[in-house]
Amino acid sequence: MPTYVTLSHFADQGIKSVKDTVKRSEAFRTAAKAAGVTVKEILWTQGQHDIVTVVEGPEEAVAALGLGVAKLGNISSHTLRGFTAAEMERILAKVS
Repeated sequence: MPTYVTLSHFADQGIKSVKDTVKRSEAFRTAAKAAGVTVKEILWTQGQHDIVTVVEGPEEAVAALGLGVAKLGNISSHTLRGFTAAEMERILAKVS
């Protein structure tokens, strides 16, 4: 299953209700499970990004989940496709 890393930061609405961020993460886990996406990790971070999320799932399911979260207006995010060492080995085997 493909892995995705999402780097998020609080939007104005999200920071105003920051005390609900853990509750929102539980709602995200529930929505992810319903969409067929596995949440591997949610971390709150300091620095340029406020939250880092690692999920696994089909590309379209992850994209739809991300759009559903974005429309709530609490965060803005950037999602990256991640590759495991085994996946990278297969990719590198194809490099000429």
